[in-house]
Amino acid sequence: MLKVVTGVWALLLGIVLIMLGNGMHFTLIGLRGGIEGFSSTELAVVTSGYFAGFLLGARQSPVMIRRVGHVRVFAALGSFMSAGLIAFPLLTEPWSWTLLRIMIGFCMSGIYVTAESWLNDASTNETRGQVLAAYMIAQTLGIIGAQGLLNLGDAASSALFIGASILVSVSFAPILLSATPVPAAAVTRPMPLWELFRGSPLGTVGIFLLGGVYATQSGMGAVFGTEIGMSAAQISLFVAALFAGALLFQYPIGWLSDRMDRRLLIFGASVLGAVSCGLAWAFGSQLWALMGFAFLAGGVTTPLYALFLAYTNDALPNEDMPAASGGLVLTFGIGAILGPIITGWAMERSSPFAFWLSLGATFALIALYAVFRMTQRPAPSASETDSYLGVVPTASPVAVEAAGAWSLENAEAEAEAAAEAEQDSPTDMASDRIK
Repeated sequence: MLKVVTGVWALLLGIVLIMLGNGMHFTLIGLRGGIEGFSSTELAVVTSGYFAGFLLGARQSPVMIRRVGHVRVFAALGSFMSAGLIAFPLLTEPWSWTLLRIMIGFCMSGIYVTAESWLNDASTNETRGQVLAAYMIAQTLGIIGAQGLLNLGDAASSALFIGASILVSVSFAPILLSATPVPAAAVTRPMPLWELFRGSPLGTVGIFLLGGVYATQSGMGAVFGTEIGMSAAQISLFVAALFAGALLFQYPIGWLSDRMDRRLLIFGASVLGAVSCGLAWAFGSQLWALMGFAFLAGGVTTPLYALFLAYTNDALPNEDMPAASGGLVLTFGIGAILGPIITGWAMERSSPFAFWLSLGATFALIALYAVFRMTQRPAPSASETDSYLGVVPTASPVAVEAAGAWSLENAEAEAEAAAEAEQDSPTDMASDRIK
């Protein structure tokens, strides 16, 4: 693993720095929005703007790359994103922030497409799984680390926004100075949603609902903290807890995923998420209990995303997997746009703790639908399923397709090895009898 990482260290370092800047700005929106007196609904619309831009960028970035190349697209999007981060404290008005968030979401999506294309080109079939895993860890560590940087300044000033802009600007140096030219990104056109639903109802509905969960956690978590009177340090710790759990749960859930009915695992993870949200709603006045429940609820969200990808790939023919990956990213994005808006409206009409009720209800819907699907289709055997790879929800279609290809290749290799072992076993038994 270490040898693989050393070959792409510059790209991974750049990604960590980008995620530090992007992670800071996500939480800063909630902190500064509360200071400016924005309502929960207004901040929810601002949050959703990022995911609308992200969806648009996922489709347009490959077109731009084919026209002018990776380096120019990467540098241009980085410049726009850096400028957008500085503009937030200058344009403290909800609709201006929404437009800025759409632009930053578009830029981040294009940056992901470009960086992931480089990573995919720099890896081989043997190393692709390790490279993608290192990339996902780098993203998660960047988001968590960003929360610590928020304690170095005051959200009421421009300092933290400027700091986020500097981190994003600096992040492009190691990437642009080390990256080599790669073929233009070729992202498969997404599968129509009705066809995706017909092939994998649970994968389609589940990842749509999970999009709302992830966007609500990442975008409205700081809003919730602000409205219940948390300090800036407590909010940063709370948001970090929402993401830190994934580092703990990703491996054991992935290990179980390759050994049992994935629908049952989806049900179990969703129930854990729903129960954690319910307990957070009930014991929200106790700070450390709230942190613990946030750790659990956030911890199952990222593994559930990878579970839905793996489960959908199991249900579809191999040739449909690239298009299905694009369809799932689109479905997740639509859910990510709608989730914060619904939650923000509920928080404004009821109380800030509707944040947990909204999350808990969505987890419960995922669990109930998983139970229903278990009654409609028999579970495939473990030998018939593809390998699980911990893809994070922020990945672009490039990484999702690459992960699906790696998973398929790994599953086929394991099947071939098992078949060879079965063929060799009678010969071994015969030779033992002769001896």
